[in-house]
Amino acid sequence: MKPILENDTEFICDIQAPCFQMLSSEEAELVRSSKTQVLFRKDDNLTKQGAFASYILFIIDGFAKQYLEGDGIKNYNLRIIKPGEFVGLSVVFSESTFNYSSVALTDCHVFLIEKQAISKVIKQNGMFGFNIIKRYCEQNTNLINTVRNLMYKQMNGRMADTLLYIDSLKNEKPEIFQLLSRKDLADFAGISTESAVKLLKTFEKDGLIKLKEKDIQIINQNELLEISRKG
Repeated sequence: MKPILENDTEFICDIQAPCFQMLSSEEAELVRSSKTQVLFRKDDNLTKQGAFASYILFIIDGFAKQYLEGDGIKNYNLRIIKPGEFVGLSVVFSESTFNYSSVALTDCHVFLIEKQAISKVIKQNGMFGFNIIKRYCEQNTNLINTVRNLMYKQMNGRMADTLLYIDSLKNEKPEIFQLLSRKDLADFAGISTESAVKLLKTFEKDGLIKLKEKDIQIINQNELLEISRKG
């Protein structure tokens, strides 16, 4: 992790993301004065589950992975965090610690914004607050759907869901599969790495996907969708 100062070439002089454009000049100045710019290198932890949180993160550039830490080496991947997304919104409303971990899949340019500043702006600016709450609810919906899939779908369905989800990010990051290991895919599907490797080979044999080293190309999306639907 590298703090970015005003004289660094990576420094961004203003909060340019669309979500901040609805702030008044006073509110924008409050956020601006309450943020720190940081460059997280690939494989750096952005958040650590259970760690005290005095700020939220806003991803300016780069991709990260959000996951729940289990016992030992078992984790469960929740989502890929993209540019323009917030991390740690729950600490603004109720939590004092991060309830999940996240790690950089690429170098990530990030704003760390004091949670008190965001909380104050939410109370003052209804439209900004609505936008933040909407994002928070979308993340909770994603979590509920993830739990539902784990409870009711078999391994084939969960792996199909994982492949379809990761593939949906290719427009923004064409090499997204290459950023993920087979264990990462297994942790998205909630299965063992060995089972993930076997399923991928089975899917390739059935003509659903094509494996090329770490990259995966979906050949028959309709059939994967059917496997996902049947669970």
